[in-house]
Amino acid sequence: MKSLLIILSFSLLTPLLSFRQDINGPEQLDWNVHFKGKPDNNSPFYALTAMTWKYSYASTIYRNRVEIKLQNEISIDRSRSWVKLDKVKTDESRQNLLHHEQGHADIQYILYLEADRVLKNRSYSVKNYKAQISQLANEISSYFDTMQRNYDDETEHGSNHKMQARWDQIITDKMEESRAAGNSK
Repeated sequence: MKSLLIILSFSLLTPLLSFRQDINGPEQLDWNVHFKGKPDNNSPFYALTAMTWKYSYASTIYRNRVEIKLQNEISIDRSRSWVKLDKVKTDESRQNLLHHEQGHADIQYILYLEADRVLKNRSYSVKNYKAQISQLANEISSYFDTMQRNYDDETEHGSNHKMQARWDQIITDKMEESRAAGNSK
């Protein structure tokens, strides 16, 4: 009876645990784990990392102030992420491509940190806080979508190694800055 209770308790907690996201760093990509989608043979690219960002919040109004409890979540969409490993001939090229794709996941992690910091630490108007939160979330999303496109454009999808190294430093600096800003609040 005790073992059944433990299994049942674990089964009930698993869905709750999977929604809670305690991220200490960006997810580390692996070709065999994260790239399960069917490659787009019409695409000139060798890989695509599909990611999602979701947020929700509960709000309370207390003494004419809006307080929100934010749920912020990022994930790699494994069924839409793909790679054409047959087109990448050497181990070094595969590692370089995975490194470039990891940069996309790292940028997504920075979005997570920034969204958490910015959305939680704003004062919202009681009359239109829903619109304010939505607008702010859209601005954050747009900023990071642009950053993702610039990353691909400037690194030429990872094939320009000098620019890839420059972006590696930009990403590292931005991640450290976002962590520090999040810890100071």
